[in-house]
Amino acid sequence: MTDIPEDDTFIGDPESGRKGRVRRVKASVTNRQVAGKRRLRKRHTVAKVITSALLVLGTATATTVVMIYHNWNSNLNHVDLTKQLPGDERPPKPEVEGPKEPLNILVMGSDTRDCDGCNIDGLTGDGERSDTTILLHLSADRKRAYGVSIPRDTLVDRPACYGEDGKVIDDGATDTIWNEAFSVGGAACTIRQFEKASHVRIDNYIVIDFQGFKDMVNALDGVEVCIPEDIDDTEHGITLEAGTREIKGTEALSYVRVRHVGDGTDPQRIRRQQAFMAAMINKAISGGMLVRPDRLVKFLNAVTGSIQTDYDNIAQLADLGQGFAGIGLDNIKFVTTPWFYSTAQVGRVEWMQPAVTELWKLVRDDKPLTKQFTEQAISASDNPDGTPTPPSEGQTGNGGKGNNGNGDGGLSESERENAGLCT
Repeated sequence: MTDIPEDDTFIGDPESGRKGRVRRVKASVTNRQVAGKRRLRKRHTVAKVITSALLVLGTATATTVVMIYHNWNSNLNHVDLTKQLPGDERPPKPEVEGPKEPLNILVMGSDTRDCDGCNIDGLTGDGERSDTTILLHLSADRKRAYGVSIPRDTLVDRPACYGEDGKVIDDGATDTIWNEAFSVGGAACTIRQFEKASHVRIDNYIVIDFQGFKDMVNALDGVEVCIPEDIDDTEHGITLEAGTREIKGTEALSYVRVRHVGDGTDPQRIRRQQAFMAAMINKAISGGMLVRPDRLVKFLNAVTGSIQTDYDNIAQLADLGQGFAGIGLDNIKFVTTPWFYSTAQVGRVEWMQPAVTELWKLVRDDKPLTKQFTEQAISASDNPDGTPTPPSEGQTGNGGKGNNGNGDGGLSESERENAGLCT
């Protein structure tokens, strides 16, 4: 099998003894070991994973492999935010024990309609905001991961933000909603806002638009959800029938975005988004996407054409995905920053202290989520309909407690019902 030629950002094959040439970047995720199902599969470098995928699909020449690899890289919208994130104004990252560096990745969903397939509801002229903001934390030992969602309606003090030339473009504001930062200064402004509010250092970021979300879901051939009752949001053209089934494309996007169900609040919608993301991860890992060449290539095609990021190349992104392969599904959880409804501004929420401070400290110190957070978490091992999920072989289970609120079994039936999820 022919390896992708080494370049300044690609690491050679440690199994063959070739060191290759390395260009180190901050928080690099290259050259990690890939854990296969039950850890019985031989470990490969990301180069071999990508090359194998292409070869199996029939692109059997080295020239074609290199061309497709570079095509993926050219599709990647790489944006370095260094000038917009002054180093002396950023929080330090504490050193922790572990074989690798813990990673904090800020994922932002853009609600722009100015892209192919993004104008799903006829809305234009409203600018670009962060429809979703999630901190993804990957532990140093690569044995756990959790996502922390921040409600877009959270009241926060926004710091000054900088433009691409390093000059101030906005002096900041007090008691403004979270997602306004993205419309003011894009990803960089949101990162500055996050770091100032949490004191958590961001290593990398990813921005994905509506079309990118749909493409990734389609690359998985759909994701299973359970809708407790019919959803008919005529104002935004969203109609979803009740039941448990796999959804994809515009229907999947509608499911995670609809607000006119239940109490219509953003925190409720976040629960639905977390359940959907957990189901996506479940299918990607348990369905073998990370080791199935056809699905991996399809997924990489979707990713590279629809995101903005500071990752240098597709190898780093693929390696990030491979980092999840060895984590048990019940060790991948999603939580929301503790909040309460604001009395200062109707319809807004505020962070609940001291709980949110404790949460950010867990992230900084690379610690597992404590019971107060796991009781409110959605796990990638959860069934979409809320029934208990027995642990898969080789994983630590939840004792069959499922989503009943006991131990770390996740959301109770009433909490799932309030979030518009099946019970």
